[in-house]
Amino acid sequence: MTAPSRLVLPSYRRDHDSHPPLDSPGYRSTSLRHPRQPLVLLPHLLTEVTGPLLGPGRVGELDHDLTRQHAGEPVGQRIVVFGRVLDGDGRPVPDSLVEIWQANASGRYRHTGDRWPAPLDPHFDGVGRTVTDALGRYEFVTVKPGAYPWRNHDNAWRPAHIHFSLFGRSFTQRLVTQMYFPDDPLFGQDPIYNSAPEDARRRMVSRFDLSRTRPEWALAFEFDIVLRGSAATPFEEEDEDDEH
Repeated sequence: MTAPSRLVLPSYRRDHDSHPPLDSPGYRSTSLRHPRQPLVLLPHLLTEVTGPLLGPGRVGELDHDLTRQHAGEPVGQRIVVFGRVLDGDGRPVPDSLVEIWQANASGRYRHTGDRWPAPLDPHFDGVGRTVTDALGRYEFVTVKPGAYPWRNHDNAWRPAHIHFSLFGRSFTQRLVTQMYFPDDPLFGQDPIYNSAPEDARRRMVSRFDLSRTRPEWALAFEFDIVLRGSAATPFEEEDEDDEH
């Protein structure tokens, strides 16, 4: 007779000092999206952790450079976005698939649902991906995104931002966050940014780095992503992202 399974699942306490509440009244769509029942932690068995496989073989030569994916150059201020992915003890996280998506310089996404009258850029798709190296480092080349309206409240505009998605060893290990730019004048009225605890918001704001700029070519912004601990980057639930 086979003994009953005694699989014990780990328990993770949600860090309320870092992450936004699941239901944020200022961000109206969370009232329809947030879970109303206790979350159930599912075990990662062999199927979940072995496929589909992630790694450098799935990343193309120009996937990290959003300015060279078409025959022409996109419009806008070129920027280099770089940083490290670290665990809660400050150790690098290697071989993590990092994906980004963003609006173009006019604040419009290449998406069928984005129809506000800002110009599309035929030379900019707004998506990229790369894999962290042995020291947890990543780098993207792109253009600085513009702000855009999103109808959450009266005269609502999202601050310029870039969405980040991080994968572990499989698609079941995913985290999503947003990177903002220093001194954005729209911070004060953005409920997504302000849903994070005040002390944690600065962890979503990149740092301008003059030493990493490319002279006469691109500005540079550093954005480290910390997965756990007191310096953790605030993350979103996968279904809590804004409409784009």
